[in-house]
Amino acid sequence: MKKKPEISLRGRALQYLARREYSRAELRGKLLPHVQIDEGCEAEPPAALDALLDDFTARGWLSDARAATQWVHAKRSRFGTQRITHELRQKGIAEDLIGAALPALKEGELEAARNVWQRKFGILPLDAKEKARQMRFLQSRGFSTDVIFKVLRSDETEC
Repeated sequence: MKKKPEISLRGRALQYLARREYSRAELRGKLLPHVQIDEGCEAEPPAALDALLDDFTARGWLSDARAATQWVHAKRSRFGTQRITHELRQKGIAEDLIGAALPALKEGELEAARNVWQRKFGILPLDAKEKARQMRFLQSRGFSTDVIFKVLRSDETEC
C-alpha cells in the first residue's frame, strides 16, 4: 500500500485559505501541529511558519481585516455585538479591527435581535418566568440588555 506524500506547510496553508478566510493567529494555530518535529521525521521549524505567514500577508493572501469582515458578515444576523466581539478576540483579531467593525454591528443589533427573538418565540412573555427565559436566550446570543429590553417592550412583533 502506497503512503500518501506529506503535504508541505505552504500547501496545507493554501488549502485552508482556499476554504475560507483565517486570521493570522488562527492559521498559525492550525499549522503549528504540523510544524512540530516528530521522531525520525523532518519537519519545518517554527521560524519557517512565521516567515510563511509573513509572506502570505505581504502577498495579500492572509488578512486579519478580511477575516474579521467575513466573520462579522456571517454572524451578524444571529448574534449580538458582545458575542461577535468575543469571538473575534478569540480568533486573534486586533482590537483596532474589532473597533472598526463595532459601529456597523451596533447599527443593526436591534433588528437582528428582533429577528432572532421572532424566530424563537414570536409572542411577548406573559409572566416574569417567561420574560426571564427570553432574556436569558437573547443574552446567550450576545445581545446587550438595552436591546433586549427594547425587543421585549416592543408591540411590533412583525418587525
